[in-house]
Amino acid sequence: MSDPFIRTRMLIGDEPLSRLAAAKVAVFGVGGVGGFCVEALARAGIGTLHLYDDDTVSESNLNRQLAALHSTLGRPKGEVLKERVQDINPACHVEAIRMFYLPENADTVDLTQYDYVVDAIDTVAAKLELAVRCTALNIPIISAMGSGNKLDPAAFVVTDLSKTQGCPLARVMRKELRRRGIQHLKVVYSTEEPRSPIRPAQAEAPAGSETRPGTSARRDTPGSISFVPAAAGLVLASAVVRDLGQF
Repeated sequence: MSDPFIRTRMLIGDEPLSRLAAAKVAVFGVGGVGGFCVEALARAGIGTLHLYDDDTVSESNLNRQLAALHSTLGRPKGEVLKERVQDINPACHVEAIRMFYLPENADTVDLTQYDYVVDAIDTVAAKLELAVRCTALNIPIISAMGSGNKLDPAAFVVTDLSKTQGCPLARVMRKELRRRGIQHLKVVYSTEEPRSPIRPAQAEAPAGSETRPGTSARRDTPGSISFVPAAAGLVLASAVVRDLGQF
């Protein structure tokens, strides 16, 4: 019988691959960063994936998001990625949960069922809530910091939040988590200084960049390019797979 993971097995061995197959991972946010993380986890052999996202595919996603195709415009991103995962690895138990995770609905999610949580959300309130709850429950979590307004895909590193520099999102997360008594959080962040986005005169925000719950009324939309969020998502997945596979 053919083995779709033969190349992975040759690299890491049978026992780590078995541990990955037995693992249950939640990914919160499946856009530019989270989408590539989801696919990499599926291709690595993660046995169960739960995808949390309330967004639909828009035209402005076409430049960087795995779920975004002209044929998927208007469809829920989680559902598109669920179908993709099932086509890649039919043995993976994947669910798409349509929700925008926030402190107000956090009690509806049982985080204790997961072996690992991936935070690829772009809303600070949601990121903080996940970090606080996972820390209290002793559930491994890794959080993506900012990938907008960046051009260097090689600048992403896995580190502790306390060691980050120059990332505006990481700065806010450090300050707010310290207020909540949390000093450490595993993160993927870029050492590249963010660029200032070019704002054409009277330019409208791209479709899909509307204000979401938990954000301010005026939401600044960052610039983005195809290879940067993808790189961040792959680095996220690599950290999760190494931790769960124990290799």
